[in-house]
Parts: sequence; C-alpha cells; structure tokens
Amino acid sequence: MSAATQPSAAQSPTAASSTPECVDMLIIGAGLSGIGAAVHLQREHPQRKYLILEARGATGGTWDLFRYPGIRSDSDMYTLGYVFKPWKNAKAIADGPSIRDYIRDTAREHGIDSRIRLQHKVVGAHWDSERAVWAIEALRGAAAEPVRFEAKFLWLCSGYFSYEAGHRPAFAQEEQFRGDIVHPQFWPENYDYRGKRVVVIGSGATAVTLVPEMAAQAAHVTMLQRSPTYCVTRPSVDGFALWAARWLPEMWAYRLARLKNIGLGLLMFNLARKQPEAAKRRLGRLTKAQLPPDYEVERHFQPRYNPWDQRVCLVPDGDLFSCIRRGSVSVVTDEIDHFTETGIRLKSGADLPADLIVTATGLKLAVPLQVALTVDGKPIDGARLMVYRGMMYSDVPNLAATFGYTNASWTLKADLTCNYVCRLLRHMDRHGYAIVTPVRDAGVKEMPFIDFSSSYVQRAIVDLPKQGDRKPWRLNQNYLLDLLALRYGRLDDAVLRFERPPGA
Repeated sequence: MSAATQPSAAQSPTAASSTPECVDMLIIGAGLSGIGAAVHLQREHPQRKYLILEARGATGGTWDLFRYPGIRSDSDMYTLGYVFKPWKNAKAIADGPSIRDYIRDTAREHGIDSRIRLQHKVVGAHWDSERAVWAIEALRGAAAEPVRFEAKFLWLCSGYFSYEAGHRPAFAQEEQFRGDIVHPQFWPENYDYRGKRVVVIGSGATAVTLVPEMAAQAAHVTMLQRSPTYCVTRPSVDGFALWAARWLPEMWAYRLARLKNIGLGLLMFNLARKQPEAAKRRLGRLTKAQLPPDYEVERHFQPRYNPWDQRVCLVPDGDLFSCIRRGSVSVVTDEIDHFTETGIRLKSGADLPADLIVTATGLKLAVPLQVALTVDGKPIDGARLMVYRGMMYSDVPNLAATFGYTNASWTLKADLTCNYVCRLLRHMDRHGYAIVTPVRDAGVKEMPFIDFSSSYVQRAIVDLPKQGDRKPWRLNQNYLLDLLALRYGRLDDAVLRFERPPGA
C-alpha cells in the first residue's frame, strides 16, 4: 500500500465538538505494535469498540519514518513478523519498505484502516477513578486542533524512541565544514551522494546498515567509531524456512522457522552471557575470517565489553566485510577533535576528508510515557514507576504498554503482551471488574529497567521506570519464560487489584 492509499485523517466527531468520542480501548501508535494490538483485540474481543491514534500522517511507525539508504531490520522476519501472519518474502532480513508494506497489508486485511485516526498527536491522558475512564487530549492535523476522547482502557504502542529528535551531539567547529551534515533519522528525500567522500560517525546498527549501502555509489565511505561494536554475519535468506515452505502448509512452515530462530537466538544469547570469554573468541574468529589477513580486527571489531552487554549488530551476507575487502569502505577507530572545512580532524592528528558527514550517533529514548499522565489529578512521574510484567505500571489503572525485547525481535514480546492484555480483559469481563491496577509492594527493590551498557540507554536511564528484583516486577528478557508466564500464568496473583464499576 503506498502513501497515497493511507487511511485519511478523517474528521473525528470530536473535531468540531467538545463532546469526546468514547471507546472501550484506545491504542496510541499505528506502527508494528499498534497494528498488531488491534488485530489481537478484535479477534479476541470483537464486541469492543477501539480506535488507534497516530501522530504522523502515515501508518508503519519506525518503518515509515526511517528513509535512510539501506534501512532494514536487524532481526529476521520470522520472529519480527506477527505470530498470525506469515512472512512470504524470500529475504528473512528485510528492507524497510517491505516491512512497512507488511504492516499496512495486515491493517488492510483485518479492516483496521477505518479505526485509525492519522495526525492525532496525544498530549495528555487523565484517569478518573469515579468514572473509571481515561480522558485523552490530542492535537489534530497541521493546525493542532484540540480534540478529546474517552476510553475505558489505554494501550501505549508508540515504540521506545522519540520521533521528533535523535541523539545528535555537537562537535567542535562543525560550522566550518563546507559539506553536508545529515542525521539518518531525518534523511533528505532523494538526497544524491553519488561520487562523494562520506564519513559515517557511529558503529551501531544504523551505521552498519548505512555504510555498505552507501559504498555502492559513494566515492569512498569511512565508518568513524569511538569504540568497536560486535558484528555477526548472517544469511539474508533463511534456507531452512524456504525448505519448510516447499513441504509444509504456509502457517506451519512459518511457525516452524519462527520456532527455530527463537531457539537459536535464546541459545546464542545464553551462551554469550554464561561464557563471555568464549563468545568473544568465537565472534573474533568469525570476523577475522571475513577480513584481509593483516587487518586490525582487535582494534576495529573487538569491543571492551562482553557480547550482549550491548546489542550485537547483524551484517546480512557479510556485506560490510565485503566492502572492506574491496577497499570501498574503511573503518577508523579514533575520537573527533574538531571539524574542518574539508572533513574531520581526529585526536590522533589524522584528517578524514569528507564531502558528506552522516551522524549515526544514536536514538533518543522516550520510554514509555511519551504523554503527560495523571491519575485522579496527580501527575505521574515515569521515573518513579515500576514495571509489572514488562507491560503495566505500578499504581496506574487500566493501562498497558508494549515494549519488546532488547536481545531478540521486538514483536516476540509484543505478541505475548497482546495475548496477556486480551486474557486480562476476558478475566475482567467474566468477573464484572471495571478497573485493574498493579499495586507495588514497598519491599520490592528497584533495578534499572534495561540492563544494557549502550549509550542510548545510559543517557536515558534516570528517566525510565524501574523493574523490581523479583517476579512479577522483574523482566525476563526470555521468550520461553514469558510465554509460560504471560500465556498461562495466574491473573489474580495478589499484585493486580481488581475493582468493580464505581457505585456497583
């Protein structure tokens, strides 16, 4: 589906009236998480009225926003895809437009388009215990017209980073540079970099994606990193999945490939955590085998931290290493002293000539409360909350949030979250409850929400909610454990407080 066939930002009943539009469930965000949540909800609870509010003018979330060269997933689509919709493309490591089409096809197939309000930016949500509803404030369209909604339940599916700003440090004397400086999150449309000398600042997933893609047209690309990142090569086509598709029904083949990749991912992550030195050596050998014999692998691809203290970068078909072997890409590990008219002066004294500098310097986390929340008039400070089962927040009623895994595909946790929320709603219907609130035990000790040393996490860690030191406040970061806990675990666990409708 092209942008021209996107659902329009239709006039909602609230646009010309102070009367709020009332729904059972309001989903914020029409990306991978939000569309998936809507499918699960209408399958399990077809009687519930819901809407999706999307701040941007198109669906697809991250996969519509990011338009930099080579944008792709760093997870395979058999696990990043929805549990209910097989991935049919031959490439398991998919490009951004293909993922965007997959999300939009899902919305169209399930009739979700008509439930989406585009260009509706939610700015506030206020819980009223006396009425057991959320009052939601949004700004509609380019004119930022105030509109209002009411919902019995609120579901945050807006991702984990800011769409308005990426992480963009200031560099000394950058105003001297006579070329272009571009941040990948805001890539200019139809930008022509053919024949240019390019320096990409960064070594994370964005840089590892950009560099080989740009090398095909640029005069030369240099990846300038302050410190290395672990990289692992993986085929872009999953041979096992293609074999299964030839012999099995479509859904069986998809789920078998999904199960295989989940198992391999868990195995590799746990081995790396339990035997970090062995994992370091293994990754080092794999990397060295793909580079010239005299290449400084330890300097450029051997980080100081252990594997999975930060996310491991995926290199599909070894494209980055192929470009290094051909000489179209260089990796420089050094620090920036200042920008010059013609490039970058490094602290080592070396100069990097450039016509274009790409600041692949990271994202800005916005987890999870990207809107102002109040409960009975009291403002909610996200940094003081504790996360319940990775999806609800202490002492905040009738609210769920989708947050995926940091060590596996986002959608694996998103699908489990959807399943749990639908179970929870069914339990409330069965017992006549209107309100559910996770109640924090004062004896639960606080721990960081994300156990990652990555810079983008550490920059935001003080503003994030906390996890606890015990279940159900402790994050598993393990699909199998979450599958058992979220799909089959007890709902009345003495932590959730259920209440009947006010006045009942």
